[in-house]
Amino acid sequence: MNYNSKQILGNLVEYVAKGIPPKYTDNENENTILVLNQKTNRNFRINFELARLNDTTKKRVAEEKILKKYDILINSTGVGTAGRIAQLGNIHRKMTVDGHMVIVRANASKIDPLYLGYALKAQQKAIEGLQEGSTGQTELNRQRLLNEIVVEFPVSLELQREIGNLFRAIDDRIDLNGKINHHLEQMAQAIFKSWFVDFEPWGGVMPSDWSTGNLLDIADYLNGLAMQRFRPVEGEVGLPVLKIKELRQGRCDKSSELCSPNIRADYIVRDGDVIFSWSGSLLVDFWCGGDCGLNQHLFKVTSTKYDKWFYYAWTRHHLEQFIAIAADKATTMGHIKRENLKNAEVLIPSTKNYAAAGELLAPIYEKFIGIRLESARLATLRDTLLPRLMSGELSVADLAAK
Repeated sequence: MNYNSKQILGNLVEYVAKGIPPKYTDNENENTILVLNQKTNRNFRINFELARLNDTTKKRVAEEKILKKYDILINSTGVGTAGRIAQLGNIHRKMTVDGHMVIVRANASKIDPLYLGYALKAQQKAIEGLQEGSTGQTELNRQRLLNEIVVEFPVSLELQREIGNLFRAIDDRIDLNGKINHHLEQMAQAIFKSWFVDFEPWGGVMPSDWSTGNLLDIADYLNGLAMQRFRPVEGEVGLPVLKIKELRQGRCDKSSELCSPNIRADYIVRDGDVIFSWSGSLLVDFWCGGDCGLNQHLFKVTSTKYDKWFYYAWTRHHLEQFIAIAADKATTMGHIKRENLKNAEVLIPSTKNYAAAGELLAPIYEKFIGIRLESARLATLRDTLLPRLMSGELSVADLAAK
């Protein structure tokens, strides 16, 4: 592939600006507009469920700040978030961004907007390096963004579109997988509630041959290590450390810390393991981001007696209660204690009923994990191909030939 054009970003865009100072509201009406902020920007896509409504009654939003299809959004402030990139797809309603994000709008006569989004994604680390300021508050330097970021691209707009559409197809599949898994999770929770909360198969009454216990009766909750004490030594290839950040985003990345691969085996997390963060952001999930080391503030949940669907479902069942307990802690980082696990009641069905419930729930969670692993493979493929296609090392024709 002959990449015979290379220009600074400033020559390829028609509009670059920060967003609006928001005035948030919970009441949607004809004067409200959806506002995206830093929290909505993850993994190159926007999570609209985290967006807020803005009241425009007293101040109209400038027309150029109303977002358009394929607009590129870059977090402009925040340690660890400045420089993070997302690109919009189809616009489903009127929206803009707040003052902590920058809108970058491609000049479609010079470069394909979708291609530009992925070209900037390929330079994520370089863009993150443009933030300036103190360690407490940094801000992306927009002039440096426009003047120092250089974009390589084929002259042919058609070829640009082919590359952009290739990556878009991968991301669309990842999005679809996310929607399927959301449906599977809802389905599993509905079945669990029907059996273990409402006792619908037994007319609303718990069977007499069931027993009660607690979370510690059905599973082991292994707290992670203080990984700063277990760094790789000379000659070792480090293992990524699983912290709350990695659990939230579903994968480790280049910024993830490393630990020795020779830590005790039960502190190594594998695909499909159930992980429960008990401090800070409380959540429970199936890890599908590859082998890593379990950091403190996270439990790896296992059992030699019960199946994964059972201890995952019961831990998930008590999550809201645990979040409420953590919120009441008079500390900077809310958390729960092991005694909270002991106080969390579990209903243990008869052997026959346990097997019947497992026939319904186990396949759902197995499919969930399989789909999550497929998305992880696709994301790795995308991130591997991205710099190679952008640099011209690999062509779309090369991929078709394979």
